[in-house]
Amino acid sequence: MKRLIEFIRDNKLFFLLCTLAALALRLFFVFRYPHVAGDSFVYGDIAKNWLNHGIYGLTDGPDIRPTLIRLPGYPTFLALMFSIFGQEHYHAVMVAQALIDTNTCLVIAALALELMNARTAKAAYGLAALCPFVANYSAAPLSETLAVFCTAHALYYGIRGLKELQGGQQSARHWCFCGLWTAAAIYMRPDNLLLLVPFGTVLLFLMFRPLSKNRTAIAGTLLLLTSLGPLIPWTVRNWKTFHIFQPLASRYADDPGEFVPLGFNHWIKTWTVDFVSVDEVFWHVSGESISMNSLPERAFDSRPEYEATEKLIAAYNQQLYIDPALDWQFELLARERMNHNPFRYYLWLPALRIADMWLRPRTEMLPVDPRWWEFSNDPKESAFSFLWAVLNLLLLLAALRGWISWRLGLYGFVLAGFVLVRSLFLGTLENPEPRYMLECFPVVLVFAAGAFTRSRQTTTPSGST
Repeated sequence: MKRLIEFIRDNKLFFLLCTLAALALRLFFVFRYPHVAGDSFVYGDIAKNWLNHGIYGLTDGPDIRPTLIRLPGYPTFLALMFSIFGQEHYHAVMVAQALIDTNTCLVIAALALELMNARTAKAAYGLAALCPFVANYSAAPLSETLAVFCTAHALYYGIRGLKELQGGQQSARHWCFCGLWTAAAIYMRPDNLLLLVPFGTVLLFLMFRPLSKNRTAIAGTLLLLTSLGPLIPWTVRNWKTFHIFQPLASRYADDPGEFVPLGFNHWIKTWTVDFVSVDEVFWHVSGESISMNSLPERAFDSRPEYEATEKLIAAYNQQLYIDPALDWQFELLARERMNHNPFRYYLWLPALRIADMWLRPRTEMLPVDPRWWEFSNDPKESAFSFLWAVLNLLLLLAALRGWISWRLGLYGFVLAGFVLVRSLFLGTLENPEPRYMLECFPVVLVFAAGAFTRSRQTTTPSGST
């Protein structure tokens, strides 16, 4: 970190102004648009029960039942905040997140400095400080802010480890840091296990290069031990409590023995491509009615299929829950749709879901109509959403230009590989939510900063810092 500290000292005024701007933007969201709902209360309930009763569980009437639907990373953070500032003090949580996310900007600048040059690092810090798409999640008691924080650290230390490994230097310390930050990221969100894919691929590739195979093998071993080892206590706890092997969290946020409407989920996956469908249909099950008007035309392939779907939706609306019999009817409909057009199910719809998560206006944490394209409903909100979509698109185009302009070799492969692997995985989910892409934004911001600088300067090996 010596190089980074010297860099900050040489640009004190710039970093002071950008830090104040970054913190001001995040606090603006915290106090103007706080978003405490849904999953925030689930995390909070787990944290309070853990803090007050020593049970990692959910309130169930007068009882508390153990749960494994969420990994303990974010509940631990909430329990710590509640123990200091008092329970239900979510504003204190959000202010702390604003401070943490401001620090993430510095990690992004450090990553740009490691990969590119000082000018790019300054651009990366400015972009990260003023990027509203990550900043507004400081105002939501959700795991995203801390997940991005941990992911940025894991990428930074992993890149440093790779540079030292290729330079023939000792890299064990940085691979341990990379693994520990990866474990922290996994504890925030289980899909951050995907961080291991690009790093593991590059290390495997280096095993066949004229480098020290022993050093590469040690690096890979340390990465695995430090990233997966911290999951052992959680895995043991789940085995003792539920008698199942679960090192992460359940796929559908269900505890052992709970019924999951897999048929309904399968049917949803045969047509959903956007966040609006998640908000108006997927999240309504169970407990809220579903309007047929909320289903897009792509949900039906024929008039008989429309009528069959209408019948199933009507049956659900009568009871507001899905029992095994109704779920099986949805499964049959899903199989019919999947068999009718396998290309659509396996390739086209996942591609559209990925596009929606990357390109839609990132206004889901703001009081803005998610049907932003319907200008007749609220022209001002639609115009605002459109401008945010344009801003998001410009950032992504800048990132693409920066990635192409800078020849980063294996380091660029790791960063771009993480974005690609994560995108492909998220495309397989039936609930495309823009927030799932936030862990990719440290990479996006670094690449985007590279679009505003030239790659004439060579990067300095991290071992010289």
